[in-house]
Amino acid sequence: MSFVLNDEEQMLRDSARSFLSETAPVTAFRKLRDENNPDGFSRDLWSSMAEMGWTGILVEEDHGGADFGVFAAGLLLQEMGRTLTPSPFLSTAVLAATALRVAGSDAQKAKWLPKIVSGETVIGFAVDERARHNPDSINTTAKKQGNGLVLNGTKRFVANGAAADAVIVVARNEDGAPCLVLVDCNQKGVTRKARRTVDSHLPADFTFEDVALDGDALLDGADNTEGALKHILDVGRACVAAESLGVAEQAFDVTIDYIKEREQFGVPIASFQGLQHRAAHLLSEIEMARSIVMKALRTLDETPSQAPIWAAAAKAKATAVSRLATSEGIQMFGGVGMTDEYDIGLYYKRAQAAGEFLGDDAWGAGQVAKLSGY
Repeated sequence: MSFVLNDEEQMLRDSARSFLSETAPVTAFRKLRDENNPDGFSRDLWSSMAEMGWTGILVEEDHGGADFGVFAAGLLLQEMGRTLTPSPFLSTAVLAATALRVAGSDAQKAKWLPKIVSGETVIGFAVDERARHNPDSINTTAKKQGNGLVLNGTKRFVANGAAADAVIVVARNEDGAPCLVLVDCNQKGVTRKARRTVDSHLPADFTFEDVALDGDALLDGADNTEGALKHILDVGRACVAAESLGVAEQAFDVTIDYIKEREQFGVPIASFQGLQHRAAHLLSEIEMARSIVMKALRTLDETPSQAPIWAAAAKAKATAVSRLATSEGIQMFGGVGMTDEYDIGLYYKRAQAAGEFLGDDAWGAGQVAKLSGY
């Protein structure tokens, strides 16, 4: 297993970095936030991502995708983390596309995957029902009724839920086993309440009350739906970890640039030994996070049976390091780091929010312990 990017991956990363720095810098994110954009992201940017093939990064070529794999998706999210780019990429192109790929029927794949590839739809993935991530605590039910289903329950903090056209809901069937149901957000009985989180993203809470669905709403293409669900979540965790890594890397870079420029007592504060020690510590932590995130992404593509422990470890480490890098950045910026004028505070907020999604560092560390037999 190589952690070195091949020529194709290097080209993808470089083109993503160039594209995002030109079309979606942090100023673009600030504009969306200050204008209270109802979607929380730019529809034009989402269309551009589709034109570049990003939305089909995990979709098979038979359905119009590029099928580059999870490692490539992680590279894109790492660059999005660097520019704080809000988009439905994680919810739609990663989580929903993976769900349809591993659990969808042939008809469902043929209907929905081309829409994801073209960027014409936004799909949320609804798993959590409480404030903290716990995929074992699912009380939403999808019970058979005639040839269809009836869905009841609630979901919280569904990423991009405010703008979603549909959501893939994790529920339990009448036997208590987990199942996946694709629900149109305009379906009768579906209500949603948009939220604005600390990082100015727009997830939503959903309530499903006696939602009558056709039988083809059930994603029943997997031999083992519970195993498919775990794989979807592992892919999501590794990709969120990649985004958090990008947040940490950029926070570190802007902090180093700042302490090289700011002077006290006639010299740059970067010459102070205390700050040098803190910067060296951060750099070593970021390098360790990068290694474990690359390991998780590669493992998902090459040996997915070994991926659960690496995805959990990557999520835990990247969450902890992104929070450390951004909080240390604010400290090194001094008092101005607390103001909205400087971007470091925006990186801190994204590190906090992304860290909670699909399990924080404590949850990931607990999973690593369980999977290691402790």
